[in-house]
Amino acid sequence: MKYGVHIALWMKTWQDDVVPYIEEAARLGFDGVELSLLGMTDDNIARIRKCLDETGLELTCTTGLSMAQDISSNDPELRQAGIAYLEHAIKTVSALGSPLLSGVIFAPWGKRLMTDRADRWQRSAEALKQLAPFAREHGVSLGIEAINRFETDLVNTAKQALELVHTINEPNVGILLDSFHMNMEEKDIESALKSSKNKLFHFHCVENDRGVPGSGHTPWELFFKGLKAINYQGWLTLEMFVQANEAVSPDLAIWRTIETDTSEAAREGLKFLKEHMA
Repeated sequence: MKYGVHIALWMKTWQDDVVPYIEEAARLGFDGVELSLLGMTDDNIARIRKCLDETGLELTCTTGLSMAQDISSNDPELRQAGIAYLEHAIKTVSALGSPLLSGVIFAPWGKRLMTDRADRWQRSAEALKQLAPFAREHGVSLGIEAINRFETDLVNTAKQALELVHTINEPNVGILLDSFHMNMEEKDIESALKSSKNKLFHFHCVENDRGVPGSGHTPWELFFKGLKAINYQGWLTLEMFVQANEAVSPDLAIWRTIETDTSEAAREGLKFLKEHMA
């Protein structure tokens, strides 16, 4: 088992220098960090890679598509823009030394429509199937994240994520599940995790309010039972978004401060996960 933390926990803007956050994660005892490609530029790659080498931390990456990068669209220009963005993202992830790019890579974050859903699903699957060999050549696996109904209409549950993965049918395409979203969308959390056994590439841990796991009402015993039942040995990554009144806060929908001390939140979250997954 590996324990990670998404460095957006500390970020004030997407253009922040992330090196101090990586160093802080190492000081707190994490095995790795997760980096959003929002705000990422090519000239940062060498510095980040050097810091990872010096701290001994591993890296996973996340990203999302904008409305102008819609691989599910019936507009060929939007589809091609989405494919081009994901190709660049894959190359960036590979250059950073990360083996995983996951997130909302199947459609734009926030897109919700009542029409054309089956066709959008198929176009998304076709684009990701086209991208999978390119990702494999760069040593990168792709993780499709199931997110809640307020953020997408396409993939809300583990079952839907798995259906999309099976449609794509490429060995380096799997799913990312997240306790925050599962807590809203799954009828049976333990069963959803068990059904994902062979394709669960990554897992995000966060409380129902996006704060420290164990501090709210999330049914963690069901998550831990499900993960242990499938002998999950991948990443448990704390994806806590807790700071209000920062430049990144609107993007993360954080309107009030959830945790006052970000590093202490990371420390408590890591302790909670280790105690329950030991």
